[in-house]
Amino acid sequence: MTRRPVTDRLPTFPWDRLTPYKKIAADHPDGIVDLSVGTPVDPVPPGLRAALAAAADSPGYPLTWGTPALRASITGWLERRHGVSVPEEGVLPTVGSKELVAWLPTLLGLGPGDTVVHPELAYPTYDIGARLAGATPVAADGLTALGPAPVRLLWVNSPSNPTGRVLGVPHLRKVVAWARERGVIVASDECYLDLGWEGEAPVSILHPDVSDGSHEGLLAVHSLSKRSNLAGYRAAFVAGDTALVQELLAVRKHAGMIVPAPVQAAMGAALDDDAHALEQKERYRARRDRLRAALTGAGWRIDHSQAGLYLWASHPDHDAWGAVEHLAERGVLVAPGEFYGPTGNGSVRVAFTATDERVGAAAARLSA
Repeated sequence: MTRRPVTDRLPTFPWDRLTPYKKIAADHPDGIVDLSVGTPVDPVPPGLRAALAAAADSPGYPLTWGTPALRASITGWLERRHGVSVPEEGVLPTVGSKELVAWLPTLLGLGPGDTVVHPELAYPTYDIGARLAGATPVAADGLTALGPAPVRLLWVNSPSNPTGRVLGVPHLRKVVAWARERGVIVASDECYLDLGWEGEAPVSILHPDVSDGSHEGLLAVHSLSKRSNLAGYRAAFVAGDTALVQELLAVRKHAGMIVPAPVQAAMGAALDDDAHALEQKERYRARRDRLRAALTGAGWRIDHSQAGLYLWASHPDHDAWGAVEHLAERGVLVAPGEFYGPTGNGSVRVAFTATDERVGAAAARLSA
């Protein structure tokens, strides 16, 4: 029997297609401004590094469920910052949020014949996770368009990556009601929940205004990558339905999917400290304001972008790849909207996670 590699189920890694444009941008006399990936560039706060170092002498195996202290930090943060009350049995640390997104369908036992629904414009890993499990990914924004498909898992993402769109409480309530009528699990990617800029404040799927006080069938995914500059630590967690979280915990124990003990200590320190996160948010606000003004001044239109770390931009003279080339010729690298779904072909995603100096360079080139 011929082996079928998992890669046969997967598309080409999207960012590999940016390589030639990255070379063009890198040839700019003042160097490249890479706004294509939302990777943090600011220092890890000293208190978090200290917590990591203090826990460095950890010769034993860490707890898959996380230490009691970390679980208390997670539940405390959810209550304090987002008005969500979850028992410690309903939280679980993960090795970054992308890992959980990619493996959630598999961990839940989904496979051939099952449908995983995600937004039409979406982080590509929702689709990849379904493919890894052998399930069928479907991109749909309208629930009525799904028909009789055997949906087992439905992803929502608010604030959205890539568009920065925020789903309001009425919308989220409809999603929850629809899913509960059909026994569908709702997984809400809330990695940018703290990063609202304008309009309605982002709300968790677990908030009582959305969930009616019950987390049955609901999972919320959170990350410390952007909030606390911990992308390099792979620090995230999932919270919600206690039965589902305990099911995930049982599988992850068998699979050895464990957050290292020093990282757990740093996570706890990060979640207990709101001050550093607010300082970081203000850095991002200033960069966002500067880039937005430069783009609109140069004839670009900004859609959605009420929250998150990206501006969803379009130009009347270019499609997505034309816009990528246009900006690369000015030394600025962005991501084409096509990476996130066919309906994104008229836009680009512009991250504002670069340093102040690089954001300033991009703004100057756009204004010129």
